[in-house]
Amino acid sequence: MSLKEKAKQLKSDIPTVYLVLKDKETPILAKMMAAVTVMYALSPIDLIPDFIPVLGYLDDVIILPFFVFLTLKLIPLDIWQKNSQLSEDIWKNGKPKKWYYAIPIVGIWIVLLGIVVKFMG
Repeated sequence: MSLKEKAKQLKSDIPTVYLVLKDKETPILAKMMAAVTVMYALSPIDLIPDFIPVLGYLDDVIILPFFVFLTLKLIPLDIWQKNSQLSEDIWKNGKPKKWYYAIPIVGIWIVLLGIVVKFMG
């Protein structure tokens, strides 16, 4: 399996990660990582905007699959399997875009902008 196919497979696991986040049996560390992954996946704003050549698509190929990979490592297998079966048709019409999930990304950009301004001034 190529890297691109593996990344696509990891991204297809996002609905299951969403359900795992809501599962009461999920360990707290796995829930925290699942929350980061789901917020990033559902945010309409990317950490690296798509209009930036080459770098703009890093989130689709590297960042988001990396978040999903880390989340999968923290989730117990039985919880993953249970939620995987439930998630088959959850986003069959495409993933929803949630504007309030963009708040952490906007916060990161504000902090980075503040650091740049501080060093330039």
